[in-house]
Amino acid sequence: MSNIIKISEAASIALHAMVLLARERPGGMNAKMIADTIQVSEAHLAKVLQRLARADLVISTRGPRGGFILNGDPKEITLLSVYEAVEGALEPAGCLFAVPVCQGDECIFGNLLKEKSEEIRRYMQEKTIDQLTSIYGG
Repeated sequence: MSNIIKISEAASIALHAMVLLARERPGGMNAKMIADTIQVSEAHLAKVLQRLARADLVISTRGPRGGFILNGDPKEITLLSVYEAVEGALEPAGCLFAVPVCQGDECIFGNLLKEKSEEIRRYMQEKTIDQLTSIYGG
């Protein structure tokens, strides 16, 4: 099935992992627990968690009792900050192509793509991971 809005698997994993960690705070979770809960490859999750750690969004601890905890208040960590830690800056999209090909002043979708991408960016900027913990029964 095709979706018109695409978010990479890495970004989706990051967003869901951060919400889980917010729910489990302060105890944190290990990678296997997170991977099992969101049903993704533990190897792919590990790479995503490394990016989140480099962005100072999570802290990792090694050893048998190791795992991941949030590095900050979940009420202050936005979806946008998590997304951008994995994917880079989220820029509003006004065209389906990287380089616009339409030669007129109008797009096939009018201003719809630009408006919706700005709306999504605003939502991600305003929504914190703390506000979403209930999606996992928290």
